[in-house]
Amino acid sequence: MYNVNQLHNKATELRIKCLEAIHKAKSGHTGGSLSVMDILVALYYGEISTGPIMKYDPRNPGWEDQDYLVLSKGHAAPALYAILADLGFFDESELNYLRQVNAMLQGHPMYKTPGISVTTGSLGQGFASAQGLALTLKLDKKPNRVFAVLGDGELQEGIVWETAMSASHYHLDNLTVFIDNNGLQIDGFTRSIMNVEPIVEKFESFGWHVIKVRNGHDYDELLDVIDKAIITPRRPTCVVCNTIKGKGVVFAEKKAGYHGVPLSDQEMKEAIPALNRTLIKDK
Repeated sequence: MYNVNQLHNKATELRIKCLEAIHKAKSGHTGGSLSVMDILVALYYGEISTGPIMKYDPRNPGWEDQDYLVLSKGHAAPALYAILADLGFFDESELNYLRQVNAMLQGHPMYKTPGISVTTGSLGQGFASAQGLALTLKLDKKPNRVFAVLGDGELQEGIVWETAMSASHYHLDNLTVFIDNNGLQIDGFTRSIMNVEPIVEKFESFGWHVIKVRNGHDYDELLDVIDKAIITPRRPTCVVCNTIKGKGVVFAEKKAGYHGVPLSDQEMKEAIPALNRTLIKDK
């Protein structure tokens, strides 16, 4: 079991691996990978009152009793890849070949990669696939849970709201959705490009149970909310997490310019030591 300090340290270590993979590839999405990391770490490493949040077996990807994570904001794949490598779904050396032709780890998650359940990338479609998976599990009377992670800019897609309506209609209480609400997308502030607020009220109007997380990088808050989300009956739950794009790299935080670019050599020399200094020594 990881305590909150250990979860913080794990996320910091994984942020470094994520940045190194993107830097070696000279391509990738830095800002959104960093903002979503704590949500993913909470899901894969966190425990709540009922035990580990997610069921999975790195030695047996596709295990029939597993829970499912669908990264609908597929451009943040480097964050998920760093976690899957750390857990042993595949060798960590694969991170050295991110985005290379014929490599295992492409720019967006692909089903052929161990630990990836759904190919994603076209915004909104991962959410729809997660809803279909949750409905299938319900019809088969299976207890597996489905977790989906969306970006706030992704909410501009019409398929998101068709899916939200369907999930509520079928009472998919085995589906929990997390919104990485960092307020930015590739072209600038989400509120300026196509405002998606009020997110909470919109999902509630579609019949969802909605919980807002004030700080999506606070593990005490994240774990408490996930505990509540999982026990909500007869309704899907949407967890709206206020996050910081570029979290952990101070000069990149809250800047749209770091959406889809790697850090430079000089920026890496500044970012990695700074992240290492945030590690909590008393675990």
